[in-house]
Amino acid sequence: MFTRRPRSVTSNGQENGIAMPNVHRRTFLKYAGMGTAILGVGSLAGCSSDDDDGAGVNFGNGDTSVLNYAFALEQLEAAFYIQVLTTPYAGISDVERDFFTDIRNHEIAHREFFRKALGGSAIQDLAVDFSTIDFTSRDKVLAVAKTFEDLGVAAYNGAGQFIDKADYLVLAGKIVSVEARHAALIRDLISNGTFASDADAQGLDFVKSPTEVFAAAGVYIKTPININTLPK
Repeated sequence: MFTRRPRSVTSNGQENGIAMPNVHRRTFLKYAGMGTAILGVGSLAGCSSDDDDGAGVNFGNGDTSVLNYAFALEQLEAAFYIQVLTTPYAGISDVERDFFTDIRNHEIAHREFFRKALGGSAIQDLAVDFSTIDFTSRDKVLAVAKTFEDLGVAAYNGAGQFIDKADYLVLAGKIVSVEARHAALIRDLISNGTFASDADAQGLDFVKSPTEVFAAAGVYIKTPININTLPK
């Protein structure tokens, strides 16, 4: 099992404005600044997420649709870990709380990076529904965390081939590598030594299409989603 000297946690997990109290300002500004510098203010103008192609939140077209796709998933993951720390399960250790705090902060930084990068082309904040998750149970929380982390990694792996701009692909690679660290940690919290499990026979991670991803993630998203403009 991973061990770490616990550090004091000053936040109860409630979100306060754009960033969490425990999100280091330097980390948040780094992601937000990358969004402005690399994507450019207004660089996605004209790729509105309001283009009509069916009911529900529309992700836009081209690279905008892929970035909004990632933004939606980061919203879901951030909301989940905020809830985990707001209502921690019985018997949560200081070390586990510390790990979840780090993961929560990463997910919020990812979420706010995409919000900043997309600007006016960003989809709305999505409403989530975690009523089917028993947050009092360590086993249930870890099982859902594993589902979300594996889903996030598979989603990025599947979407990478549809990104046209090289800079976007580099950034997606940097984020998915962090998501993979989360997935490895959650596995080890569930069962010590399983951090590298579930790769395929070639030692590669799995790939899922947007349709497959939202079939699983959609259970927890109340806001109607329209994936018609996402790459197939």
